Amino acid sequence: MLLPRLIATDLDGTLLDHRKELTPRTVAAVRAVMAAGIGFVLVTARPPRTVGHLAEQLGGRIAALCGNGTILAEFDTSAAASDQAASAGTLTFIRSFAASDAVAIVEQLKPVFPEAGFAIETGLDVYFETGFGLGSVTDERRVLTDSLAAIAPQMRSIIKILARSGQRTADDMVALAAEKLTVQAEVSHSGGAGLLEIAPLGASKASALAWLCERRGIDAADVAAFGDMPNDLPMLRWAGRGYAVANAHDEVLAAADHVVGHHAEDGVALALEMLLDGVSKTSA
Repeated sequence: MLLPRLIATDLDGTLLDHRKELTPRTVAAVRAVMAAGIGFVLVTARPPRTVGHLAEQLGGRIAALCGNGTILAEFDTSAAASDQAASAGTLTFIRSFAASDAVAIVEQLKPVFPEAGFAIETGLDVYFETGFGLGSVTDERRVLTDSLAAIAPQMRSIIKILARSGQRTADDMVALAAEKLTVQAEVSHSGGAGLLEIAPLGASKASALAWLCERRGIDAADVAAFGDMPNDLPMLRWAGRGYAVANAHDEVLAAADHVVGHHAEDGVALALEMLLDGVSKTSA
């Protein structure tokens, strides 16, 4: 089997283990992939600021498509790069919401999910209401606000609307939001319990990966992608080879070309090792 020219992988529930960390085996497998001249891209719902420390562990120049396909973050972890550049990355905004559309989405969904708390992600910070929950926001760039509608016009960029409910599943929230929303947007979730994620129209892991591959002169047939949740489905379907980890959502398992090991058992790392080993044996 020929090696892909580029490997794209989701983070949480896929490349990362149950502690949301990179294992030594995974780091070694990714470094071996890059040493073989294969492109490697992280594709995640996370904002760039929560990806930098992972890029530093992997080393070299790491590209990450963040915010469900709304931002390209390029990290240079070489010795010549400054610590700030390595952790923050160079950001290219691919798609974003108009403030008026973001406000309309929040206003339309509040009656649909009256128990939920809402937040707006800018790619640089996350603004959230009390009902969203402080514990739900896992980094220091968080801003509590009494009114998302009042502050949205002042935001430099808006890449994602979030809604969290302790009374519903994420699957149910996606279905209901897709039915009720009149603002055109991409509705999905990435596995957070009761967490709905809404991105600008046309934004997805697939569209961002296609955009990046076009810039690099790489065809979809030459891409292998790994994922676990519904927001990974467009990417797995677009790529020439789509891999689901064993712990993936049922829809993802059904759609994938291949199923690899559990994310808590280095499933992606094992698959990468097998890809490289298979080619080396074929060449021998």
